[in-house]
Amino acid sequence: MEEVDATRGGQRRRSLIFRRFGPPEQVLNLEEEDLPPLAPDSLRVRMIAAPINPSDLIPITGAYAYRVRPPRAAGYEGVGQVVETGRERRAWLGRRVLPLRGDGTWQTVLDCAASRAVPVPDSLPFDQAARAYINPLTASALLKNTHVSGLRVMLTAAGSEMTMLLAHQARAAGTAALTGIYRSHGRKACLETWGMHPIHLDDVDEIARAAVSTDLVFDAVGGRLADLILTHLPARARFVSYGLLSGHPIKRQDLPVRPARFHLRDHIATLSDQDWLRGFAPIWPMLRDSPLGPVTTFPMQRWREALDYAATPGRATKPLLTFNDDG
Repeated sequence: MEEVDATRGGQRRRSLIFRRFGPPEQVLNLEEEDLPPLAPDSLRVRMIAAPINPSDLIPITGAYAYRVRPPRAAGYEGVGQVVETGRERRAWLGRRVLPLRGDGTWQTVLDCAASRAVPVPDSLPFDQAARAYINPLTASALLKNTHVSGLRVMLTAAGSEMTMLLAHQARAAGTAALTGIYRSHGRKACLETWGMHPIHLDDVDEIARAAVSTDLVFDAVGGRLADLILTHLPARARFVSYGLLSGHPIKRQDLPVRPARFHLRDHIATLSDQDWLRGFAPIWPMLRDSPLGPVTTFPMQRWREALDYAATPGRATKPLLTFNDDG
C-alpha cells in the first residue's frame, strides 16, 4: 500500500458509534479501534469535517430500522483527504474527496470504494465541500426532474440550507413566484432576501390562501402542514415530498393532488458509478454561485456540545464536526 502522512494518528481511528437505537445524545459513543487492512479497490480517507444534519440524526433514533442496523458509525456526508491507497490508485494520494455511500462519516479515518469517491475541486472551501452531498444533490435532482419555469412554487422548511439551494436554482430556472413556510421568526428577513414571500408555520389561514394559487410544492415537513397545503391546492398543482422533518406521515391521500415522493437514496440507487460521479458536475457551480451558509465548528471530542447546538431553535449556523487535530 502507498501512504501519505500515514493517518496522522497512527493505525487507529476514533468513531462516533451507536450500538442501539435511541436519542443520539444517549446512544452515541466515541470509540477507538484498530484500522483493518485496506481492501485493494478502496481508498483510506482521513476525515477533515462532517456536518450534523437531521438526516444524520433521525436514523439513530430507529425511524429507519427497516434499513439501518446498529452497530454503525453515524454520519452520511463529509470531506476528507486520501492518505492510503493500493498501488494502482496512487494518483488519489493527497486528494480531497467526498467518501460517500459507505461507512459513516463521523470518524477520524474511513475507507471508501475508489469507484465512488467524489473528487473535490481545490478551490472549494472545506466547509462547503463537507456539505456538498445531501442538500445540493437533492436540490439538483429535484429541479432536473421537475419543470418550474413560470410556476408559483411553495417551499416548506424555509430557512434551511436545502430551501436556500432550491430557491436559488428555481429562480434561475424562471419561477413566477416563491413562497416559503418558516418556523423560526428570525428567518423571515432572510427569506425576503432570497426573493420569497414568507409565511409563518402557525399562520394556517395565510398558508391556505397561498396554497390556492400555488402550482408546485416542494415539501420537507409532512404531517399536518402537508395535509393543510394539500387540502387547498388546486387540482392542477403538483406536490413533491422529499422529507418528513415533522416525524409524521402525510395522511391526506384522498385529494385530487396526490403527493409524489422523492428520496435521494432511491434516486442514487438507480445510478451507475459513472452517473453517480457525473451528478456532482452541476454541484460545484451551484456552490460557487450560491454558497451554503456559515458554520460553527466543533472538534470531534466536543460532539455532545455539537448535538446540543444542532437542536437549538433558530440557530444561525450549521454545526460542523472537525477531525484534523483530534489525535
